[in-house]
Amino acid sequence: MGIPLEPIPVKLFIGMLSGDPAHFDRCAGLLTGHYGPLELESPVWKWDRSDYYREEMGAPLFRKFISFRNVVDPVILAAVRHHTNSVEASLAVREASRVRRTVNLDPGYVTEAKVVLSTTKDFAHRVYIGDGIYAEVTLRYRKEEQGFIEMDHTYPDFRSAEIRAWFLDVRERLRATLSGRAR
Repeated sequence: MGIPLEPIPVKLFIGMLSGDPAHFDRCAGLLTGHYGPLELESPVWKWDRSDYYREEMGAPLFRKFISFRNVVDPVILAAVRHHTNSVEASLAVREASRVRRTVNLDPGYVTEAKVVLSTTKDFAHRVYIGDGIYAEVTLRYRKEEQGFIEMDHTYPDFRSAEIRAWFLDVRERLRATLSGRAR
């Protein structure tokens, strides 16, 4: 019989998309009040992997990731998703016939073995984690490659070498924190 154990702490990250990179600093400021200081920020990359957000958010779009210094219990992911949804709503622009997001925030976490994303949409590769939120493993660590590799359902931008390398850096910082050797 298996014995339930407490989960190993994880590194929380937020993926951000916006047509205005100034929103990234604003969001980071709002989020650090809840999740602690930032540990790592990605560069700002041009995001042209899909037209999915074009109608709502316009073009061009930009992508940035942030991760936090503190490790957290992975059980908080659904609550973090609800919080980031409220931050998105607070920054939305109200137009005559609709509300348009100016930033898209996608929280997730990094473990030594995987990168997990949260979403409000169910699909075959996603599991329900509570409060209307689902999660998916979008990248997994493979020792032979000494890095993260994609899954069949991995979003196109998460397949890029630059983004996988950024998550590898987050993973290494997690390992250092868990071993007591903070960078």
